[in-house]
Amino acid sequence: MQIMIVDDSAAMRLIVQKTMREAGFDGHDYKEAADGAIALEQILESEPDLILCDWNMPNMTGPELLQALNNEGCEAIFGFVTTEATPAMRDKANQLGADFLISKPFTAQDFEDALNEFLE
Repeated sequence: MQIMIVDDSAAMRLIVQKTMREAGFDGHDYKEAADGAIALEQILESEPDLILCDWNMPNMTGPELLQALNNEGCEAIFGFVTTEATPAMRDKANQLGADFLISKPFTAQDFEDALNEFLE
């Protein structure tokens, strides 16, 4: 399975990947992008199976990326990994078609709970 991690922090991309492995999601092909615009190009070239995306990033935010992918007919599993998880943000994520939202700080169990139904 190909998994794309989109976050403007290189350290956070590594932490997400490490936590995914701790949650038992090892053996996958991990790709990274530093913002939504870069991710959009990479996703359209080679659609990953799962996208884990930050909400706030320069150039193109997570919600803008998800809307662009929806417009392109992308069917990848898409979830936000963000520090901001207010009810309003969760509602917006749902309206945009996100499959899940994991709030920072997170644990391996948070990833397991959010992703088990998609990665079994």
